Amino acid sequence: MIEHIRKLKMNLSEEDTKGITHSVTYKDIPTFNMNNFTIKENYFESYIPYSWQGGYYVVRKEKSTFYTEVSSVKSKIIITQFLLLALFASISFFLSRHALRPMQEAITKLDNFSKDLIHDLNTPVTSILLNTKILEKTLEKESKALIRIKTSAKEIGELHNNLTILLEEETMIMQEEKLFDLIDDVLSTQTSLYPNIKIELQRSELIVKVNANALKQVLSNIFSNACKYNKQEGYIKVYAKENILYIQDSGVGIQKPQNIFKRNYKEQNSGHGIGLDIVKRLCDSMDIDISVSSVVGEGTLIVIRF
Repeated sequence: MIEHIRKLKMNLSEEDTKGITHSVTYKDIPTFNMNNFTIKENYFESYIPYSWQGGYYVVRKEKSTFYTEVSSVKSKIIITQFLLLALFASISFFLSRHALRPMQEAITKLDNFSKDLIHDLNTPVTSILLNTKILEKTLEKESKALIRIKTSAKEIGELHNNLTILLEEETMIMQEEKLFDLIDDVLSTQTSLYPNIKIELQRSELIVKVNANALKQVLSNIFSNACKYNKQEGYIKVYAKENILYIQDSGVGIQKPQNIFKRNYKEQNSGHGIGLDIVKRLCDSMDIDISVSSVVGEGTLIVIRF
């Protein structure tokens, strides 16, 4: 408003008055203040001296014009902030990609190395197991050393199978499978390894959406532990209710069942403590809930919810 009067006094043209009007009054204002400013119902008003002889400019600005200008300024500020944010985000994205590229390349190399190592591990393990079988046939009495070699080779074989399935964790294809058909495949191996364990299987036609290889590996780990740490002439009960699978054994039990899915946790001297960690990760990948309850000396119950 003051700028409008300044241009008026200097005879400067003003194309857009921005809703500002003026008039001249010669009324007497005894206590005039240059900072006077009045807010009326529809406009703002201010008095500015007219000349040395007296009088005042009465300058008014419409409220609607003022609020329109304020809204325009706010919009420009928001757009500017958005553009700056987009600019900073683009710069940050470019810098982060540039900074993380060496790490990504290192991870890719490590991943490829792991895959190659796990793949190449299969051949010597298979060879060891085959040769132990040949030695068993040639020896009249199986030696303790040969038993230890065979047991260690089997553990390495189980570890190999776990890691092979785990590499597919992020690219699993899920499809509907008959649960007890998968269980039959797994138990066919376990029953031959542990003929003294009685398997009580209560079949049902439960169909679940899973990755078949991953679930078979989960079940293989669970049944292997249930047989390995069971009592002589012990049992394993397998049954399902609705979408829940129960695996109960008569084994030695677990002292701290809440810890068994933690990596490297084990309560027995044998094993590596990573099998059940892999089981939990595979279950999480298939959106399966798994829980454990156990009583030492009585047995363990595994509950798998699909």
